[in-house]
Amino acid sequence: MSETGTAVAFTDEIAARRDELIALTQDLIRIPTLNPPGEAYLEICEYLAARLRARRFDIEMVRAFGTPGDSDKYPRWNVVARREGRMTGACVHFNSHIDVVEVGHGWTTDPFGGELIDGKIYGRGSCDMKGGLAASIIAAEVFIDTHPDFAGAIEISGTADEETGGYGGVAYLAEKGFFDPQRVQHVIIPEPLNKDRVCLGHRGVWWAEIETRGHIAHGSMPFLGDCAVRHMGAVLREFETSLYPALAEKRTAMPVVPEGARQSTMNINSMHGGQAEPEPDFTGFPSACVPDSCRMVVDRRYIIEEDPEDVRREVVDLLEKVSAEREGFSYDLKELWHVSPTMTDENAPVVRSVSKSIEKVLDKSPEYVVSPGTYDQKHIDRIGRLKDCIAYGPGILDLAHQPDEYVGVDDMIDSAKVMALSLKDLLGA
Repeated sequence: MSETGTAVAFTDEIAARRDELIALTQDLIRIPTLNPPGEAYLEICEYLAARLRARRFDIEMVRAFGTPGDSDKYPRWNVVARREGRMTGACVHFNSHIDVVEVGHGWTTDPFGGELIDGKIYGRGSCDMKGGLAASIIAAEVFIDTHPDFAGAIEISGTADEETGGYGGVAYLAEKGFFDPQRVQHVIIPEPLNKDRVCLGHRGVWWAEIETRGHIAHGSMPFLGDCAVRHMGAVLREFETSLYPALAEKRTAMPVVPEGARQSTMNINSMHGGQAEPEPDFTGFPSACVPDSCRMVVDRRYIIEEDPEDVRREVVDLLEKVSAEREGFSYDLKELWHVSPTMTDENAPVVRSVSKSIEKVLDKSPEYVVSPGTYDQKHIDRIGRLKDCIAYGPGILDLAHQPDEYVGVDDMIDSAKVMALSLKDLLGA
């Protein structure tokens, strides 16, 4: 049989497991791993451990003690499964995050029902990224069943907290050596970047909290106080007139998708000034006070051509400008977290392998893209020092975090075929 014929026979086995892939995806969606706060992490890790242990994977359950959000009520659990081949060789690792974002409003289906409608599986996390996790599991199982004498090793991980930075998941595992290049050589993260794309990396991110300060006084005599919210309004005005136009001029050669993200951006993530929000069942009125504090969290995304220190400096310079021009203005700036941009070389082994597999399965050349937001490649690169890493998986990026999120079954099957062929290529089976 020709090489093409062998590949077709091999990937046909994945298509034959369509019902199994659907059931697995539905099971994962029906475990409501909401983050925050970090619910049902142990439950989904135990589910994955049981399935993969039955297929002769060695299992490690890893709790990320002391990481942000970890507590006895909401422990940060991760699972790492490893299947050794019959000969020594490279290790291919599929990493998927198990957490999903809040449900939000506007759903017409059960967010945790995993309903199958017209070839699509609906539910929070179906696209981002439990469909990709299920596809990688089926791909690995089919590869092992059809190539039992493979060389090297296959790892599959389900990790915590990607949606809130990944510090209780991949970052913790990387610090513990799970992504050491001596242990793992190739990493595929099945994030939903579309089945015909290879995602090489992501933009950088800098989060910070800005607090303006004032002086409390009676609301009927605001002239005796100093309104921190008005001071923050001056900051916002400066953002609008100088910072946002400057960011729009910063363009990148990185193939970021969508097109609007090929520039530097900044989102105002949250703002709060004055009295704390009352409890939902409180029926009274607020007191008459001039707010003496206003806090704003900013989410700055930057491109590989920018200097990270300049990203911080432009905000500091803006605040200092407002301070020089506005009487009584004072502020605090607290950096929350920072990750540099990353981009894997197009000639890296995992890029070449997945690209060839896409051409075989989809009969088209892949598109190389970069993600507008960060994902766990940042920790594999920065902490693990492992460069041969990409994101590739089923799902439409625009559906992530949306109501009525779904993943297409045919897309999962095609992506699983690509992953299985990549295993065959990278492990020399």
